[in-house]
Amino acid sequence: MEQGFHASAESPLRVRVVVFDGVEELDFVAPVEVLGQAGRASGGAIETTVVTTGEPGRIRCAFGTELDVAHGWSPHGADVVVMPGGGYNRGGGSGVRKVMEDADFLAGLAAAEALPVGICTGTMALSAAGITKGRNATTHHAAKADLAAQGATVVDARVVDDGDLITGGGITSGLDVALWLVERFIGVEIAHRVESQMEYERRGTVWRR
Repeated sequence: MEQGFHASAESPLRVRVVVFDGVEELDFVAPVEVLGQAGRASGGAIETTVVTTGEPGRIRCAFGTELDVAHGWSPHGADVVVMPGGGYNRGGGSGVRKVMEDADFLAGLAAAEALPVGICTGTMALSAAGITKGRNATTHHAAKADLAAQGATVVDARVVDDGDLITGGGITSGLDVALWLVERFIGVEIAHRVESQMEYERRGTVWRR
């Protein structure tokens, strides 16, 4: 997405937050909350939709939360796609590791014109799709070595904005990544208003190239 794009109620930022069996609850709930608050505060400058990696249906999150998701994934019709993580460090073929084996989803992710955003180990799904190779990025501390081995330049920052790729390091980084999206595409005033409403102060560094 062009860095000069500025969302408004007439031309809202269309965000898709991807969920799947084994997704870490906070990885996706934090961005949904922040972006929802920003959409309300801005009069509709952000439209946020939760989608599954496949067909609509019920998913079971990492800590047992069950969620009925009405929309399936499509690489079209979105400006931003947020990829959360979950289960990467437990190994096995579940959570984000299962997503990383879904060739059809990864191909769609790689082909999407939307700005890819990785939250925590969701960055590893972006890596599996070939999106982070040769790029500046971050992820959960326990996956940084893997991310580097797969060709990314790992930056030790809370949020890494590499222009047309944004990633966040750590489970709670979804709060800071989402607030940065609000600031970048809507403006600092709305971002600060959401911070005040949520009684949350952003932490860490936003690294920009």
